[in-house]
Amino acid sequence: MALMPRLRRLLRRPTNASTVGSRRPSSSDRRGDNIHEDALRAQLTDDPNNAAAFQALAEIVRRHAAESTVMDDPLAAPVDPEERERAEELAVWALAEELAGNPRGWYPLVELGRLSLDDDTDGALRRFATAAERDPSGRALAESVAVLSEAGLQVEALGLGVGHWRAREHVVDAGRQLVLAALAADRTAEARQYLDFMEAAPDKAALAKVRPELEKAVALSEQHHAGT
Repeated sequence: MALMPRLRRLLRRPTNASTVGSRRPSSSDRRGDNIHEDALRAQLTDDPNNAAAFQALAEIVRRHAAESTVMDDPLAAPVDPEERERAEELAVWALAEELAGNPRGWYPLVELGRLSLDDDTDGALRRFATAAERDPSGRALAESVAVLSEAGLQVEALGLGVGHWRAREHVVDAGRQLVLAALAADRTAEARQYLDFMEAAPDKAALAKVRPELEKAVALSEQHHAGT
């Protein structure tokens, strides 16, 4: 997978200060981080979709990347915030890309899609689609639809859902996210259709928890359109 354009642009920027004298964590701090990092990597080897382990490891690699840009020398030029952002995003991107190489790994693909969405929408959509294809539970689809919808890309979110949602097999949240995306896109009839399809969900208890909220939202949208 190619680096997203924004990261490529950041990479082309020259650094504005020498790394000589960069502050490094103490050996005890680094040893503790290494032990924690090894444990997290072991968890992610067993389950590349362990979101909690991924986020914890991402924080470690992000912190290490940020530390590499901090200078002890008071005469050194201030660290460019964009340079620090470059280092942090590259570190997280590399982590997600590494884990996405596991054919069972859908969560890293969702993270790659999230990172690339602003600058490479088509690439992000491909990553979301691949994540949905890798995950029979529908969690990847729910996450991807939510990311797209929050970014104001409800049409793209619905397109992804149409191609991958299986109401009889997927988690309830996949249908819920599609209903919400349809409402946000002002597609009330579509939202009603998705809500009706959710009746086929295998987890009836989970459906019972979210259906009242969704039914109310869809009904309000229907009333609004009936009154206009």
